[in-house]
Amino acid sequence: MAVVKATTSDIALLARLLRAEGEGEGEGEQGMLLIGNVGVNRIRANCSDFKGLRTIPQMIYQPHAFEATQKGYFYQRARESEKRLARRSVRGERSWPAKFSLWYFRPPQQCPPTWYNQPLVARYKLHCFYQPKAETCENIYNTY
Repeated sequence: MAVVKATTSDIALLARLLRAEGEGEGEGEQGMLLIGNVGVNRIRANCSDFKGLRTIPQMIYQPHAFEATQKGYFYQRARESEKRLARRSVRGERSWPAKFSLWYFRPPQQCPPTWYNQPLVARYKLHCFYQPKAETCENIYNTY
């Protein structure tokens, strides 16, 4: 059962994002799933910078949300392997450190202790993951 609505084209769009954000960074399948976790969390959270996001396209094309949407690699056709990962994300499969995270990024060196004033959860390979404090976004902890 899906935790966010997703059409076939939404799955393909999310799959393209997972590949463009994760594959080139050497994040592998698990890293792509973590990226999917963050995206689904943003749709379900309805807080912080993500108020009003209700669909996968809104989440992906939100201004300044994903650098990958500005690069040609994002616009290549989705492969079946990434579509499977996208479907797993949409069905609500979540993993630490992205389980409640709304942000991730790749710093040039160490992970800063906060990002957008929210605490660091952990680093997975090249990316640092941040989840909101409960008082900032209580809803993220009540979405499943």
